[in-house]
This record gives sequence, C-alpha cells and structure tokens, in this order.
Amino acid sequence: MIFRQLTAFLFALILCCSALPAQALKYPPPLSFTNAALTGKDFSGQTLRVAEFSSANLEWTNFANADLRGAVFSTSIMTGANLHAADLTNAMLDQAILTDADLSDAVLVQAILLRSIINGVNITGADFTDALLDGAQIRQLCQQASGVNSKTGVVTRDSLGCR
Repeated sequence: MIFRQLTAFLFALILCCSALPAQALKYPPPLSFTNAALTGKDFSGQTLRVAEFSSANLEWTNFANADLRGAVFSTSIMTGANLHAADLTNAMLDQAILTDADLSDAVLVQAILLRSIINGVNITGADFTDALLDGAQIRQLCQQASGVNSKTGVVTRDSLGCR
C-alpha cells in the first residue's frame, strides 16, 4: 500500500515538474540593456515591456510608438531621444537626462521621473496621470504643457495638475 502511494506521488511529481519548462517558455525573460551604448538605435514600434535600460547611453535613440510599460531607464542619458506616442506606463525614468527629448503624445501614467533633467522636452499631448515628479519639474512642465493625449484622451495640463 505504501509502495503504491509512493509510486503515485512520484508519478504526479514527474508530471508536475515536466510541465514547468513549457510554462516558462510563455514568459521570456525581460531584456536587459544595462550600461549599454545604444546611441541612435531604432526601437520604434517594438514591445519592450519591463526592459531594463539602466545607466544606458540612449542619445538620439528612437522609441516612437514603442510599448515600454514597466521599463526601467534609471540614470540613463536620453538626450534627443524620440519617445513620441510611446507607452511608458509604470516606467522608471528617475535621474534620467531627457534634454531635448520628444515625449509628445506619450503615456507616462504612474511613471517615476524624480530628479530627471527635462530641459527642452516636447510634452505636447503627453499624459502624466499619477506620475511621480518633483515640484520643480511640474512647474517647469506646466509652463509649456498643451494638447490632449490621443490614446487616453487626457489633457496634458490636467494630468500634471497645472493651475
């Protein structure tokens, strides 16, 4: 009786464990470009959910219309980057250098942009709903905020809480 129960248990264990590799293939590991030099690379229209670009050189990189939900750009150099209509929901752009970047029509819902440099950024139609920004960043962005996001229908000034 014990032998039969032990055999049944081992058989069930083998079946259970043999299914794990098939399940793992459904969810590829996130892409990592940490410390990478990707100046001028074209990622436009790509799905890069939860990709990591921490401390990367992304000057003049094209992310237009890319799915970057949950992506990490912490401490990256993104001067002149094209993020037009990119979905950056829940993305981390903390301490990133976004000078002269194009964030027009981008979705930055619940994104983290604390201590990022945002000089000369185009934010026409960007949605910053529930994004984490420094007070100085909000004041700076409100000076130029205009437009309505084409995907969410949210007014840029409203998403920043501009007065």
